[in-house]
Amino acid sequence: MSDLYNVSTSPHVRHKDSTTGIMRDVLFALLPASAFGVYNFGLKAFILIIVSIVTCVATEAAYEYFMHKKITVLDLSAAVTGLLLALNVPSTLPVGMLIIGCFFAIIIVKQLFGGLGQNFMNPALAARCFLLISFTGRMTTFTYDGVTGATPLAILKGGTEVAGMTTNLWNMFIGAIGGTIGETSVIALLFGAAYLLVKKVIHIRIPATYIASFAVFILLFAPGHQFDIEFLAKELCGGGLILGAFFMATDYVTSPITSNGKIVYGILLGFLTGLFRMFGGSAEGVSYAIIISNMLVPLIEKYTPPKSFGKRKVKKEVAK
Repeated sequence: MSDLYNVSTSPHVRHKDSTTGIMRDVLFALLPASAFGVYNFGLKAFILIIVSIVTCVATEAAYEYFMHKKITVLDLSAAVTGLLLALNVPSTLPVGMLIIGCFFAIIIVKQLFGGLGQNFMNPALAARCFLLISFTGRMTTFTYDGVTGATPLAILKGGTEVAGMTTNLWNMFIGAIGGTIGETSVIALLFGAAYLLVKKVIHIRIPATYIASFAVFILLFAPGHQFDIEFLAKELCGGGLILGAFFMATDYVTSPITSNGKIVYGILLGFLTGLFRMFGGSAEGVSYAIIISNMLVPLIEKYTPPKSFGKRKVKKEVAK
């Protein structure tokens, strides 16, 4: 009988997808936003993207080599981290500061916790928050068409439209605004997101719940803009909400694996983003919302386990 039934070790359910294939799809999906960022902000944006990718890959390879670990850069995860980090910084950021962010993302957040699959928060967003804290002035200076000014989100938050500074919803949708390299064009990001959904690299559950819960928060609690549809549309198109919802909140390692957990996670993301944007000191809040939610994933998964196969709910007998 032992010759007839040879059971291998888990996992018993396998899939043809590989880490390299998934990361390749993510890189491809980010191409429209990257290309538009270069078009929007010029050669400096292109240089920052290349430097970030090369630095992250080289840093991971060097660390693993000197730590006598298997070199894993061919899985493309470091390249994805480098590209996401570059898309989350302004085109005016000095190259040296970006390199520091790359070191932080790969060594501190990823490798010191065991490498891919072991990090407890998104490395690119953790590095962005680190850069925001360390170099606040540089990370919040945005230039568009040669002019340095406030982003649409900052204008909305400050109520400076009455002072002559206006926001245009169409410009925010296509990306003709200031901001970080990869967050400005909603249409470019949606093209990439559609690709990931069609390829089934990501599931719509987290992005949809995130965006819907954020929309509800804004409609109900935005100071002076309750049930203001135009204000909501601008909040959805401004900042890093779309980039974060589809490309970073859905990170396999730092998001829940349970179906109910994904919904709870998305609601938490929407609530925190709305809270930070409406009542925080900054006009943005996506990065902090995602990394805080990343740290709560173990707790979310603990209380949202799927029902065991074949298990029935035990009915309590009523005492007579």
